[in-house]
This record gives sequence, structure tokens and C-alpha cells, in this order.
Amino acid sequence: MIELYYWTTPNGHKITIFLEEAGMEYQLHPVNISAGEQFAEAFLHIAPNNRIPAIRDTAPADGGVRISIFESGAILEYLAEKSGKFLPATPRAKYNVLQWLYWQMAGLGPMAGQNHHFVQYAPERIPYAMERYVKETNRLYGVLDKQLTGRAFIADAYSIADMACYPWIVPHERQQQNLDDFPSLKRWFHAMAARPAVQRAYARAKEVNEASTVTPDSRAILFGQTAR
Repeated sequence: MIELYYWTTPNGHKITIFLEEAGMEYQLHPVNISAGEQFAEAFLHIAPNNRIPAIRDTAPADGGVRISIFESGAILEYLAEKSGKFLPATPRAKYNVLQWLYWQMAGLGPMAGQNHHFVQYAPERIPYAMERYVKETNRLYGVLDKQLTGRAFIADAYSIADMACYPWIVPHERQQQNLDDFPSLKRWFHAMAARPAVQRAYARAKEVNEASTVTPDSRAILFGQTAR
């Protein structure tokens, strides 16, 4: 059994997509980040960075005690290795997938996240910051579009790289990106959206939360945190 600590964000969607695609048994534990539930002591034992998603595997492959993992990329890699799905075994194909997974973790996610922050949520409109992150998001869309040209999926076969990237493209309109400018990306995006497992994953999100994660009351919880 995989226990998934989750909220309805792009990083959360990555894991429900994998679990639905792989047909793994899992239990959803909502962590309402708008209400500050990510700072609960019990959750911090699982995810010391106070961020979702995180998992606990109650039956790890080595037969030992349950294992906790945080960071969505590490979770995807762990689940892929546990299930033997969506991550090739041969080194060339495996690292082709992993380099695109890490590209999403280090590039597409953080840059699109800053785009969301300064364009949608920042209390002060800062034109330089908005332009900086909208343009960088656009550049990254271009990188992905080029990679998808002539390919059905990011690393040829469907993989955790696709699952990692797709949820960050879903809010493309909020990111001020036009998919018509990226035809290969657009074709892949619609193919992903049509997958039954992806649709089931997003249906689970609606069961948990249909409201905006960022509200006037939640801004102080979500932004501007310090070590204290």
C-alpha cells in the first residue's frame, strides 16, 4: 500500500497520475497547504521540507519497515523502480528519461512556479519579474516542443518524464503561453489529457479540492516563510 500525502497542485498530480497509470493500490491523505497542514509535526516526519507530495510505502520491496519519501521526482523514480513500470531498465533509455525528469524538477517546475507567483499572486506588480518568468517559461516550452517533434512522448516511450511535465503545462493560459506556438507540445498535451489514467487522477483532485489553493487568507502561509 502506498500512502500518498497530497494536495491539488502540479506536483501532487504527478503522483496520482503515476499511481493510476500503474494500477497501484494507494490511499490518499489530503494535506491542505492553504490551511497550513503541511507544518503539522506528523507530516514533517514524512516530508521535512514541509511540501507535498510525500509517500509512505507500507510494504517496501526489501521487506523492511515502511519507508517515507518526499520530493516528487524522487517519488516518481521510486515508484517506477518498485513497480517496474515507466522507467526503462537499460542505462541509455533510463537516463534519457531521468534527464528529462530532472529537467522538469530543476527548470520547468521552478520557472513556471515563479511565473505563477509574480503573474497571479504577488501583491505587488513587478513588471521585470513578470517578464523574466513568462519569457523563461516560453523558452522552456520551446525546449520541450523541440524534443517532442517526431516523438509520441518526451523520451520516446511513455514514462515518468511525461507524468512530471504534463501537470506543469495544464495551466498554460495562466502562464501566458499559447500552445498554438508549440505544435508538437500541443499534440502531446492533448494526447496526455485523453489518457484515462490522467483523467482519473484529475478526477481524484476534484474529490479533494475544487477551490483555489491561493487565497488572501492563505498567502501568509504559502509565501514568505522563514526558517522560524
